[in-house]
Amino acid sequence: MNYHNEELLIRELQHGKDEEYLLIWLSDPKVLEFYEGRDVIFNTEDILRKFFNRDDEVSRCMVVYQGKNIGYIQYYPINKATSTLAEYFEMERVYGLDQFIGDSDYWNKGIGTLLITSMVNFLLIKKGANRIVMDPIISNGRAIKCYEKCGFIKKRVLREHILHEGEYRDCWLMELTD
Repeated sequence: MNYHNEELLIRELQHGKDEEYLLIWLSDPKVLEFYEGRDVIFNTEDILRKFFNRDDEVSRCMVVYQGKNIGYIQYYPINKATSTLAEYFEMERVYGLDQFIGDSDYWNKGIGTLLITSMVNFLLIKKGANRIVMDPIISNGRAIKCYEKCGFIKKRVLREHILHEGEYRDCWLMELTD
């Protein structure tokens, strides 16, 4: 998958090229506060296992802005193998998104909005998505505001949905429909 929009490129992760970026970002407490948790310690083997040595339906991509690798995004069809959101299992063409901007120098510059808008357009047009869902931790106000700006609505609270920094955290189920 290669998707180019304005100054943004979304491309498949490349083994032997992108591990270093993921390791740097997933060692940064500012990033881990919102993705995985600051109590998670990643090493090269963890990066390879989580992002590269997988045979599943998840498309894992690098986010490149103005020629610089700045983040990560993944998309996947919602089904029993990829999600716990059972209410979507019987629906057709529902996709999930997870992402982070790993280089915090690029936070609060509108790039997240550009990224989400671009990926939504890709999923709606190229994949024929009927719905796109995300599940940010309730305390991640910056991400939630971005997603709402991109057209996602809060559907309901997912109680104790994700283990983050030693505690099960509530998340918003957010949805965008075509």
